[in-house]
This record gives sequence, C-alpha cells and structure tokens, in this order.
Amino acid sequence: MVNAIELAKQVAKTDTTVLILGETGTGKEVFAQAIHQASNRNNKKFVAINCSSFTKEILESELFGHKAGAFTGAVKETKGLFEEAHNGTIFLDELGEMALELQAKLLRVLGTGEFLKVGDTTPVKVNVRIIAATNKNLDEEILNHNFRSDLFYRLSVFTINLPSLKERKKDIQILASSFALFFAQRMNKQNIQLSEDYINALENNVWKPTLPLVFS
Repeated sequence: MVNAIELAKQVAKTDTTVLILGETGTGKEVFAQAIHQASNRNNKKFVAINCSSFTKEILESELFGHKAGAFTGAVKETKGLFEEAHNGTIFLDELGEMALELQAKLLRVLGTGEFLKVGDTTPVKVNVRIIAATNKNLDEEILNHNFRSDLFYRLSVFTINLPSLKERKKDIQILASSFALFFAQRMNKQNIQLSEDYINALENNVWKPTLPLVFS
C-alpha cells in the first residue's frame, strides 16, 4: 500500500492517464479521488461512473450525452459525463465491463479529445483527465476478444496495483481499530478496545470481494 500511495503521489501532478487495478473493495475510487485532489485540476469536477451498472445504450448516453430525439424519451439535448468533467477528471470504474463499441469511442477521446453525442454528427471537444479502474485481468480479456489491445495500451501509461485485504492481513488490526474509534466517537462511546480473539478472527477470515449491482 505504501508503494501504491507513492506511485499515486508521483502521477498526481501530471496529466497522465492512470489505470488502477485491484479487486472490488480495495479502494480504487479512493485512490482516484486522491489523485484528483493532489492534481492541478483539483478546483474542477471529479466525476465517477461504474461502467458495470448500466446497459451499453444507457452507458453511452451517460458518458457522451445525446441529442434531442436521438431515441425514445430523449426530449431534450443532454450533456454526458465527459462534458460535465471538462477541465477536470473522470473516473471510469469497472472499465473491463465496457462494451467493445464504447471502447472504440473512449479510444477516440484518448486520442483526440473528441466524441460524438448519441444521435449527433458534430464532434464535442473536451479536456479531461481519465482515470480508469478494473478488477478484471485485461490481458486475459484481450486474448478473449473482450477488450481492445489499443485501448489497453492507451490506458496503461501509468498503472497502480492495489493489493487485496487478504494480501495485507497485517493491516487488519490497524484498520479495525481506526473504524472502531471512528464509530465510537460518533456514538459518544469511550475506551473502546478490540479483543485479541476478535482481531484473530478478522485476520483469519476469508475476505471476498462483493459483487456490484447491475441495473438494466
């Protein structure tokens, strides 16, 4: 974790695209927010979206916006998150779930800073820093033709790997004590202590990542 934090500090002051790898729950969005706050864009918006939470069509509209009449229910022109994040940072969580068609549009944004709204023919230009994250093995996804190799090379200019809790069990006591103190203060409790048996139980637990909710 110390190494990951040092890497985040190094890249924060640059405008480099960052790819954060790690299991669900390892703190990828926390790192993305910290990188944004330590960057020269920290007075602009930080916009985050979980790419696994939407269908392809909805995700395309959420990211790039749409013109009025582009589809049923599109009664007015709408900005997407890339426009909302102009001059700021956009965090694309669970990028490995993005459909190949949208990966092509994202590749164009990385290459030219331009994209097309759904139903539009005039490109929109934005200045956005992209931080992406995934819990998938993108090398395997490329071999299985689920992820574009050219997009991977664009995104992985600077990569940070976050270890899971099962890889750093010595941190469990520190984390548990910190959380216990935090909630004790909120409940006006004092002298909260965690027993040795409780800490041992936490350290011997099989920690598994939780699955994200998917909305259709």
